[in-house]
Amino acid sequence: MNVIITPHTLQGTVEAPSSKSIGHRDLICAALAEGESLVDNISLSQDIEATCDILRALGADITPVMSSHPGRAAYRVRGGLKKQDGPIAVSANESGSTLRFLIPVAIFSGNEVTFSGQGRLAKRPLTPYYELFDEKGVAYETTEGALPLTVSGTLQPGTYSLAGDVSSQFFTGLLMTLPLLDGDSVLRSTTPLESASYVDMTLDCLRQHGIVIDKEWDGSYRIPGNQHYRPGTYVVEGDYSQAAFWLSAGSLGRAICCTGLRSQSSQGDEVIVSLIRDMGGQVEGKTELTACPSDLVGRVIDVEDCPDLVPVLTVLASCAKGITRIIHAGRVRLKECDRLHAMATELNKIGGDIEEEDEGLIIHGVGGFTGGTVSGWNDHRIAMALAVASQRCSQPLRIEGAECVRKSYPEFWQDFQALGGMIQKEGEE
Repeated sequence: MNVIITPHTLQGTVEAPSSKSIGHRDLICAALAEGESLVDNISLSQDIEATCDILRALGADITPVMSSHPGRAAYRVRGGLKKQDGPIAVSANESGSTLRFLIPVAIFSGNEVTFSGQGRLAKRPLTPYYELFDEKGVAYETTEGALPLTVSGTLQPGTYSLAGDVSSQFFTGLLMTLPLLDGDSVLRSTTPLESASYVDMTLDCLRQHGIVIDKEWDGSYRIPGNQHYRPGTYVVEGDYSQAAFWLSAGSLGRAICCTGLRSQSSQGDEVIVSLIRDMGGQVEGKTELTACPSDLVGRVIDVEDCPDLVPVLTVLASCAKGITRIIHAGRVRLKECDRLHAMATELNKIGGDIEEEDEGLIIHGVGGFTGGTVSGWNDHRIAMALAVASQRCSQPLRIEGAECVRKSYPEFWQDFQALGGMIQKEGEE
């Protein structure tokens, strides 16, 4: 599906989707608990559905129930993964979180599990796990280092060391699984840990589900064994990584209020508020945040702990005065697409002035764009960032492959229209 946007400033109030990152974690924790849990206020997406499907294959009973939050989903989860009859084949679709979180969980379940994936996921790196499996004697079979990947065997308590400069998702997968082993473990990073805020989010979620992990002075994690997940009712908070699009849109257009967020969240992407303010923007409120139109100024932005914000920050910087440098962003080249190259390519097509560096971008403020045809690169965050940019276009903006927002935010275009966005859809299924 393609979307043609007639440039028009957005304005109004929108509820942030629930955090996909926390939704993954809550569902997995509930599936690992013995007993029945309720996970509520879930914004459905292809990634969340992939996680539910794999947990069901591993033996959890996950059933949709009525949510107490209008327009959202809820699941009753009867936990307790179990050995199935015969090998299991599952797909993580295009979700890196689903895959990397659930590989250790699958091994813990005692099953032989073959993981496949779609799009770029099949080629995204899994080397930190392979090196651990070689060291720990966990059986696995891969396809030239990529998916499909088959894992089997057992995890033993002990010391686990892996590189922290590839993805924090590997740490989350182990932090969720190691507390269940019959003995204590230590998890260490052999490099500085990037996206450490996502690991903090994991620890916060684990605490809520009854799991205690101690972070040591040297950055290692001491993990007592023989712990048990606590069943209960869990309500997923709003997602700052998705709210970032609306707060950015409010900074470039007219005032937008984004509701449903938790103040002082463990989500690293909450930093979008301070980043906009640092650029001269005005964002007011706590759980209901209102972004007002502002004259933004370029600056140096370190995204080591908030890589998902790169696409929309590139749009903000292009509309700011002066030069912005985005640094420590090399890992976003390994996401659903090479996001540095994608944003530079697409915005430069419509009048942007962006230079690529190995680990970031140099963005010269141009104030606005011409309009024309751009590609969503089959990447939800690219398509949504380009939609925000449409407010500053002088001519219509046509986004090809706009259906890719389904990965994380299927209601994006609906919310975009509710805020006054003027769109025409081509080739809708």
